[in-house]
Amino acid sequence: MREPPLFGCIEAGGTKFVLGIGTGPHDIRATARIPTTSPAETLEAAIAWFRAQPPLAALGIASFGPVDLDPASPRWGYITATTKPGWDDTNMAGAFGRALDLPVGFDTDVNGAILGEHRWGAAQGCDVAVYITVGTGIGGGAMVGGRPVHGRGHPEMGHVRPARHPDDSDFAGICPFHGDCFEGLASGPAIQARWGASLSELAPDHPAHAITAWYLGQLCVTLQAVLAPQRIILGGGVMATPGLIARVRDAAARASGGYFGTGSDAVIVPPGLGDRSGLLGALALAERAYM
Repeated sequence: MREPPLFGCIEAGGTKFVLGIGTGPHDIRATARIPTTSPAETLEAAIAWFRAQPPLAALGIASFGPVDLDPASPRWGYITATTKPGWDDTNMAGAFGRALDLPVGFDTDVNGAILGEHRWGAAQGCDVAVYITVGTGIGGGAMVGGRPVHGRGHPEMGHVRPARHPDDSDFAGICPFHGDCFEGLASGPAIQARWGASLSELAPDHPAHAITAWYLGQLCVTLQAVLAPQRIILGGGVMATPGLIARVRDAAARASGGYFGTGSDAVIVPPGLGDRSGLLGALALAERAYM
């Protein structure tokens, strides 16, 4: 019997690159973590790790962004104008493809995550589903009809401006582009900038919990209004805060006023793949590049 193809996968984040090889979600044979430093140092270390592995059929990259996803663009596979210092105009897909001589599948980290969740996790069987990461930033990937949403660029769900919480009118927000967008108000760095600690470090009755849930609940309701998803999957480091997903569901239910007619518990869910959504999404991108 023919052996299944072995794929490489990269979840490329702003703080670390998670590397893996495997044939599927139950056969991840090796993984490694590399700090995200300069492009040259990070990519060189990642390429060296893959060169030390058995031969691969293809590589998938689920990357922080913004990125160029237009297949007709000469800059396809590039990280473009990012807030990560030093990473503007980095040719991610090209660097790996040339060095490893492999077909490369490439998308955003959140599009990769929703692809993985749709294939093997909490979004299985859904026609429309969204993955939101709440961590160093806030980003979202959408799957419609079995395909990640691409257009002129890719969705930037964290950069929508919400209504301000009544007890949160003075904080300007930290987004260098938009100030008080969702990312500027409810990401991990925004919480740290406003209250001097991460959300999980603050007492359970601290107002930060209710305010953060208010914004994330608004984001969920906005997505329901625009895309009518069957699942909104909330991942990322901030969402590991005990009790936060229940608060977000309550905030979304209040914000929607019952308009959407579906219980928040059934729609707003944690990742079915745990912290492997992005890495397994990258593996799914490698599969698609191989086909």
